[in-house]
Amino acid sequence: MPILHCIVHRIDKADGEQPAELTPAEAPLAPSPQLDDLLAELTTRFNAKRKGWGYFREDATARSLAALLPAYLETAEPEAFATLSRQTAESLRELVEQQLPTGGYLIMAHVRQGESEHLTLALLHARAGFGVDSRLAVVPVAPLNVSQPALAARIDLTQMRAGQSRQYVAFTRDRGGQALVEAFRDWLGCEEGADAPGETRTLLKAFSDYVESEALPDAAAREKTDALLDYASDQAGRGEPLTLDALSELVDDQQPRAFYDYIRNQDYGLAPEIPPDKRTLQQFKRFTGRAGGVSISFDSHLLGNSIEYDAERDRLIIKQVPDALKTQLRERRS
Repeated sequence: MPILHCIVHRIDKADGEQPAELTPAEAPLAPSPQLDDLLAELTTRFNAKRKGWGYFREDATARSLAALLPAYLETAEPEAFATLSRQTAESLRELVEQQLPTGGYLIMAHVRQGESEHLTLALLHARAGFGVDSRLAVVPVAPLNVSQPALAARIDLTQMRAGQSRQYVAFTRDRGGQALVEAFRDWLGCEEGADAPGETRTLLKAFSDYVESEALPDAAAREKTDALLDYASDQAGRGEPLTLDALSELVDDQQPRAFYDYIRNQDYGLAPEIPPDKRTLQQFKRFTGRAGGVSISFDSHLLGNSIEYDAERDRLIIKQVPDALKTQLRERRS
């Protein structure tokens, strides 16, 4: 993951009514293995977060990232990046002052990953702690809390320049209340263009309908379910959308367009690219429940095949009882 430019600014916010203060860096950071490791860890953590997805609004305010970014992209030189980052930090200082109890360190990085370029930013808190120096003495340290950024976003600059995506901005929405999420989204100058949990649920519903329409045996249904979940989970872990074309090929390599055509013919309203939601994917893998001494867990693809739910009478019907359970039941009856 080559780092084109990276910089760190500090935003301090004291207790009380004092305004937040910005301490800007003078120039971008020099490349180093430590910086590579930091950004790699930050990327991994960001990909695992619950996120919103969208695109920059044309009417974004002058203080938003959407309005500040174009001037930098005209040259993408280090001096222009330093200017962008200072403007961004000053604008973010106002949001911190209004919405957050404490400040932190603003990390901004322009990176290239494969054929794509991204702008990543994150506001990280520092945690007081202890370490051991080269003389084996205990010293105070303040490590960055990379696992829990107060705010973070990633802009896919390649998709933004292409002008065909409505989900090239990804931003965290797993911390704070709705007011913070909306304030951060407005600060980015972003309009949400994709509902990741909702679209993931629609995709999984379409897949369940497809499996049922094909009347597949359990083994084949499980294989296709695993293919879908493996691909979607992998894309979610990388912070990338899944494409219906690629998914359709994975679901059935003998008929690579079958699932894609099914979705289109049934008009589920899905876009060609979908930002996968990890929480929704995890819930799809298995149905589980426990009450009154009864514990039930089964793979989701079995619903409608080996297992049926009668909603009117609130009954779960198991058509194929596991052999081990049958043996226990027969022994109890005898």
